Amino acid sequence: MSIVPAPQPDGPLFAEVDMGGDASAPTVRATVVQASTIFYDTPATLDKAERLLAEAAGYGSQLVVFPEAFIGGYPRGSNFGVTIGNRTAKGKEEFRKYHASAIDVPGPEIERLAAMAGKYKVYLVMGVIERDGYTLYCTVVFFDSQGRFLGKHRKIMPTALERIIWGFGDGSTIPVFETPIGKIGAAICWENKMPLLRTAMYAKGIEIYCAPTADSRDVWQASMTHIALEGGCFVLSANQFCRRKDYPPPPEYLFSGTEDELNPDSVVCAGGSVIISPSGAILAGPNYDGEALISADLDMGEIARAKFDFDVVGHYSRPEVLSLIVRDHPARPVTFTSASEKAEDAHKLL
Repeated sequence: MSIVPAPQPDGPLFAEVDMGGDASAPTVRATVVQASTIFYDTPATLDKAERLLAEAAGYGSQLVVFPEAFIGGYPRGSNFGVTIGNRTAKGKEEFRKYHASAIDVPGPEIERLAAMAGKYKVYLVMGVIERDGYTLYCTVVFFDSQGRFLGKHRKIMPTALERIIWGFGDGSTIPVFETPIGKIGAAICWENKMPLLRTAMYAKGIEIYCAPTADSRDVWQASMTHIALEGGCFVLSANQFCRRKDYPPPPEYLFSGTEDELNPDSVVCAGGSVIISPSGAILAGPNYDGEALISADLDMGEIARAKFDFDVVGHYSRPEVLSLIVRDHPARPVTFTSASEKAEDAHKLL
């Protein structure tokens, strides 16, 4: 493994951690971004994303994966003033500001991200906070190297207090996109621990499994290695590296229960971004040192070699004993019959 020397002031933002692959086999150069949101400042965060994307493209990356909630922010440490049976006025105002930092999908920020992907000729996987009316979703959006928006995945199971600020995705946004560089999909943070969700993605043929996360614990690495081995796929996990000073200062923003122990340079999320092969080998990372671009060359031939040993939805499955049904239609709280009737009438006219 080599590390590009620390940049000069007019050079790249971060050192790139790089592990090369076998030049004789088809490869895809992939980068996971380990960097912090500029909290409550979505335009500045988009500017930062473009600088990072430009650097990754400069290193030859074809696929760039950003962390969970990079656009819109991961509200680490906040409880939004919630206790059972009560919500505070300050917490409601925090949610208003967080809602204002989120983005519409589609919307102008999606158009800008698409333009970035096209400009730098990379496939882009970006963690965002999606605003749908007054409900927020933790979402991953996908773009191809021609600057086209491919689609999105909404986190289907927010974890713990995330459930007070984020809605639940349904089965209609569990995509795996077939692209010239491989079949790409994503699961976000702890939904990666859901065996049935993983199985649905394996059944769609996922080859490059993106796992944006907010979990920097050592044990996260075990989950990522297991998924690579179980799915016979490459796993690209991107996490933010954040210090206390990357969030607004107190009293505007408080880390509940720990604020008194923190100083501006305290690390509140240590990263741990990693790239793992289908054989379980660590190709790059985990990195706990700071903001970085972490890259590896993915030997796509590794997938077939791994599937020869274990194909979880192929020769190693027993569908007559165990099977899975995925309800992949949109789950809507309200359906208007007039809309259905109009669609039926239009169909009759064809």
